[in-house]
Amino acid sequence: MNPASSQPSELKFEIGHVLFIDIVGYSKLLIDQQSEQIQKLWQIVRGTEQFRIAEAEGKLLRLSTGDGGALVFRNSPEAPVLCAIEISKALRSHPELKVRMGIHSGPVNEITDLNEQANIAGAGINVAKRVMDCGDAGHILLSKRAAEDLEQYPQWRSQLHDLGECEVKHGTRLQIVSLYSDKVGNPELPEQFEQSGKEASALIAKSTAKRFGWNWVVVGTAAVILAMIIGFIALRVNRSPSMSIPGKSIAVLPFKPLVAQDRDQVLEMGMADTLITKLSSSQKLIVRSLNSVRKYDGLNQDPVAAGHELRVNTVLEGNVERSGNQIRLTTRLINVADGASLWAETFDEKFTNVFALQDAISEKVAAALAVRLSGEEQKRLAQKDTDNIEAYQLFLTGRYHFAKVIPAELRASIGFFEQAIALDPGYAQAYYGLAEANRSLSITADVPSSECLPKAENAARKAIELDDGLAEAHASLGFCLCWYDWDWKAAEGEVERAITLNPNSAFAHFVHAHILSDQGRHEEALAEIKRVRELDPVFLLFRALEGMFYFHAGRNQEAITALESALALDQNFWITHLTLGKVYTQLGKYPEAHAEFVRARELSHGNSEAIASLGYVAALAGETATAQQILGELLQLRNGQTHYVPPINIALICNGMGDKTEALNWLSKAVDERDVRLTLLKVDPRWDSFRGEQGFIAVLKRVGLQ
Repeated sequence: MNPASSQPSELKFEIGHVLFIDIVGYSKLLIDQQSEQIQKLWQIVRGTEQFRIAEAEGKLLRLSTGDGGALVFRNSPEAPVLCAIEISKALRSHPELKVRMGIHSGPVNEITDLNEQANIAGAGINVAKRVMDCGDAGHILLSKRAAEDLEQYPQWRSQLHDLGECEVKHGTRLQIVSLYSDKVGNPELPEQFEQSGKEASALIAKSTAKRFGWNWVVVGTAAVILAMIIGFIALRVNRSPSMSIPGKSIAVLPFKPLVAQDRDQVLEMGMADTLITKLSSSQKLIVRSLNSVRKYDGLNQDPVAAGHELRVNTVLEGNVERSGNQIRLTTRLINVADGASLWAETFDEKFTNVFALQDAISEKVAAALAVRLSGEEQKRLAQKDTDNIEAYQLFLTGRYHFAKVIPAELRASIGFFEQAIALDPGYAQAYYGLAEANRSLSITADVPSSECLPKAENAARKAIELDDGLAEAHASLGFCLCWYDWDWKAAEGEVERAITLNPNSAFAHFVHAHILSDQGRHEEALAEIKRVRELDPVFLLFRALEGMFYFHAGRNQEAITALESALALDQNFWITHLTLGKVYTQLGKYPEAHAEFVRARELSHGNSEAIASLGYVAALAGETATAQQILGELLQLRNGQTHYVPPINIALICNGMGDKTEALNWLSKAVDERDVRLTLLKVDPRWDSFRGEQGFIAVLKRVGLQ
């Protein structure tokens, strides 16, 4: 490959909002018909308002594919959807044009191809095409990622219809959402979904009948009875009070709007977040974290069902409405065992008095639960983090974006936390938010550790300076001390301080489990992660990394069980798939590992660790050419500086290919760049063949793990 021809242009793997379009049945048309239809389609496309706006702003890229093409908008996630709607409406006047469309937001890159022509590449383009391929004429299909962006706007929700999973290229499965109304789109189920449903039903019925020799009537009856039994058992299990952990426990659900059309999700989630923080000041009360409850933000969410799933004794739900400077809160404390209301009240206040409202609610909840607070706990319950209402709103907005744990959202949250701090330099919680956002970037995104971990450490230290009783800030500092400073003793000291301050902090116990596991203290780590699961049973990151801790302890079957349990909660969390792929690799199940890594790559929108894992398993499976190709792609990204690739990911592929010298060279570079993933090196079994190498031992010593 000519290096000069692969130099990136100004786009450099930005997030693009892609609309992929093609003409259904194009290949069956005569040549003159093909030319006529494609010209008519592009005439319609160019005539849309969204096309003209984006082009005028220099925020549009175009890619022709013969039977259609792709538009990459760089101005708004709504732009491709609005454009698709305009196209759909225009096509009603051209029934001869059978068009389908697919939409996805993901990384795209403007490149120069072998013919020295400008072109577009990247996962954003590929996924958008695969989404489109799941549909028929008239369909406007979206990836789950694109649909989630739209769901933030109330006007779109009635037009989004979840279709479930669609199998696309290489066996990958995508979550697909169909957009339609009575004026646009196609309300019919795409043939691919309909066919896959029929095939699955036929296969199950045929297999059952063949195995047991039953006739079709018996098979159908048995299936119905079996479904009823499973449903009854599931209902009994889900409703069982014994699933709640001992002691007094509560989940504060995201608040709901009094009027469905007036949603303010930042305020709704923020009220829950603030009350969670306040109630957590009592060591006698176990409070589910925002990470666990944020999924229960549906307008029709059953609070008792949520309580059973979260395994708590009580649930606090509420409605919130803000009009100008006035706020109305209606709150209700519910006993999960029988659904009875333990306490309810409505508050009408000025928004500037929202802190007093939160104090009043927290005190009444504690009283209703008969939680006796110590003097120090009463002091923390009444403590105000800030008196600046504008800083508070910015902090809530930052927390709202941070909770999504997506690199782009994490970056957005950093901006809001910094604005809150600018308005109130004494805002400890805002500094903690800033610390966690920067720390999370270092491990979830391909970002150099030196760019974000020092910022995270400084922010955590400032939060502690302002409020030494802030347990989570001590835990966050503990992560920074081991991930960047490699000071394991000091890191454990900070986490132990956090646990002392709040023994019921799932986050503090999780950090402790991580530090113990990374040092090879597996039994202690597994005991801690068990406590984490008790305190926060549904947070996906904790569940996925429980599997990783089992994997690092050499307990692969238990790792698989933990990871499958996590997938039962959510099939679309990429870290679960990545970790499961590592376990399958260790067991020599290379096809299964490959499938998991493909899924992780798709769901993470091209995370380099997922890509490197594909190269590693290809090398172990003897597919040397594939491994070399993936290695070359990562090196090109790194050398072209279009996308930071952590050195340890390149070292991993060299490891799989048996090139120990090159692998050790890249590990040494990882040390120089303080690659956060080095902290797993001591216990990651993929490096077991290096344990006796002097260069490897030297790396462990530099990281403080030998």
